[in-house]
Formats: sequence, C-alpha cells, structure tokens
Amino acid sequence: MAVKLIVGLGNPGPKYLWTRHNAGFMVIDRLAAMSGISVARKNFAGLSGEGAYAGSRLLLLKPQTFMNLSGRSVAAALRFHKLSLQDLVVIHDELDVPYGRLKVKEGGGHAGHNGLRSLVQELGGNDFVRLRVGIGRPVHGDVVNYVLTNFSAEEMAALPSVLDGAIDCLGLLLREGVSSAMSQYNNRELT
Repeated sequence: MAVKLIVGLGNPGPKYLWTRHNAGFMVIDRLAAMSGISVARKNFAGLSGEGAYAGSRLLLLKPQTFMNLSGRSVAAALRFHKLSLQDLVVIHDELDVPYGRLKVKEGGGHAGHNGLRSLVQELGGNDFVRLRVGIGRPVHGDVVNYVLTNFSAEEMAALPSVLDGAIDCLGLLLREGVSSAMSQYNNRELT
C-alpha cells in the first residue's frame, strides 16, 4: 500500500480557525472526520495522525509552527518516515484560484505564499503535488489582511461543498494519479 504524507497548511489557534489562510487545515479536519483518522498526536512541530483512505496509507499533518515556518514541520515528518517529495501532497489556500474551485498542480513556485516558500526552502525542492483551494483575490485592499480574515457568511454556507470536493479530488488523486485529478477537478465549480 502506497504511503503518502498529506499536509494541510494553516495557522494554529482559535483566532485563525475560520480564516481563508486555514483552508488546508479545514480540508485535513474534514478528511480526518470522514475517514476516522485522529489528527491529535503532537510530533514534527505539528498535529499528526495515520490511517487508510482511498487505497493508500495516509500520514496527515497540520504544522503548528505558523504558516511561514511550515517547512520545518513537513521536513521533519518526511525524514522520519523516509519519504520523498513525490510522496507529499500539500493542501493550501490559493489567491489565484476563485473561491469554490480547486486546482491540482505538480511542482512550481511559491507565488508569494509564505507556507510554500518555507516548504521549498526547507525541503530543498518543489517537486511535490499541491491541492490548491481557491479563496480568490480581494477586490481591493491588502492581500495579507484578506487571507487572515474569516470567510464571509456566504462563503461559509458553501464551505462544506468546497471541502467535500477537495476530499473527493484527493481520493481521485490517490487512486488514479495527478493527471486524472487535474482533468476532472481543475477549475470545476464546487459550489
């Protein structure tokens, strides 16, 4: 059975719970609830859990280092489990994808995302799969403030559909690979 490290990016603490920047944490929490995997063990400077889903053995991780230091947690988990970058799937918020859509991507830059910047720096490469959860860009105003604000009431109402779509996409990615997930989910409307 294939082993995959599935990382959700976010910021720890109740203050950030429903912020756009915590989309990765939200997907991990939803996956954990649906698959019966407890993500409560404290190690790798994060919260982790193990279990099976979609024919793979999953190691779920929510770094508790704050977004800009996420790479430390992920690098420690990869080293401990003797996994490569090809065994890593990172779930994160994405400004360049509209709310209610996903985009699967393999490799690439960090596009100003501090969590991805930390990962690339700590891991020494960018050859991992990303499941990008669209949060859209603010019409005007500061991007930093935007990602750290809570989803709007309208967005919160649609959030279960977005999270379920992300779980379905991840399942397809695990069963059939990146190409299938990209062709079926990239820019598909989930709300």
